[in-house]
Amino acid sequence: MAMTGILPDSEIAALFKDGALAAARPLDTDQIQPASLDLRLGEVAYRVRASFLPGPGHRVADKLERLKLHQFRLEEGAVLEVGCVYIVPLMEHLALPDDISASANPKSSTGRLDIFTRVMTDNGQEFDKIAAGYSGPLYLEVSPRTFPIVVRPGSRLSQIRFRRGNALLTEDDLAALHERETLVASERPNISGGGIALSIDLRGADGGLIGYRAKHHTGLVDVDRKAAYAVPEFWEPLYNHGTNDLVLDPDEFYILVSREAVHVPPAYAAEMTPFDPLVGEFRVHYAGFFDPGFGHSAAGGTGSRAVLEVRSHEVPFILEHGQIVGRLVYERMSTLPETLYGTGLKSHYQGQALKLSKHFLPG
Repeated sequence: MAMTGILPDSEIAALFKDGALAAARPLDTDQIQPASLDLRLGEVAYRVRASFLPGPGHRVADKLERLKLHQFRLEEGAVLEVGCVYIVPLMEHLALPDDISASANPKSSTGRLDIFTRVMTDNGQEFDKIAAGYSGPLYLEVSPRTFPIVVRPGSRLSQIRFRRGNALLTEDDLAALHERETLVASERPNISGGGIALSIDLRGADGGLIGYRAKHHTGLVDVDRKAAYAVPEFWEPLYNHGTNDLVLDPDEFYILVSREAVHVPPAYAAEMTPFDPLVGEFRVHYAGFFDPGFGHSAAGGTGSRAVLEVRSHEVPFILEHGQIVGRLVYERMSTLPETLYGTGLKSHYQGQALKLSKHFLPG
């Protein structure tokens, strides 16, 4: 009998062999991650007036015919402008069994570039949620918020995670797992709301660097280029000037870091959930997947902290050092992945502290 839980790399590969997953071209060698699959942009993009959901009984393609402003091909590399909304059919196609559902999230590097992405399906009533048994195409809504970007067919902005049944850990489960494995480096972890809390580090490391604020009106960022851009052209560094706090200005984008190191044991996967706005007028901007092995000592991840993409809402808001900014929820894997995050994958963010996306030159 198939086990409940998040599907690991071996089972994702099996979905392709069984026809539950298909793609318009052969998979990239590193496309299957320990507990997720990177999704690739197809050959055409549609600029639309506004974001939309298809809803029951409606195909995305039919709505695009009505709502598109124009369409263009991506082969030569196309610029997606800040503040515009684009829909891109993805290369991957699903024919899920009735016992497997899926969810999607921006890749870490996508979130750190402030690119807003959401996966859509035909008949979909929610973004980034794919019902068990769904058969049909996938589409990605893409809206750059800070930097104009260059994309092409095969660019990977989003990732999808597959699950069989419900393997979400309860708060009691989380407390027991933390006791055994130390999920966050905190003497007294805050476990509530279904997850384990992360707080913000505003003291800073050597030199007092606490984060970065994105600049406006910058040059282009090619999402497929690594270590290609100078940090000062895109980011303003932020330092602790002795107050251990930071005023978040509306409409500004910040890269900050958690105070706690994070650990995802090999038999589990985690996800950062958006923080409840009732406790402050800000949010961790993008939810995110944490693969099995993130921060795991045997996978070279000792001390890995969570990098956070933060925005204020309509009003300025003061963040204080140690303030809770997000929660991690944990799920069981159906089986152990063959490869852990950071082990043989050249995982860019293993062992990280405060770190910008892989597109920028190291400091």
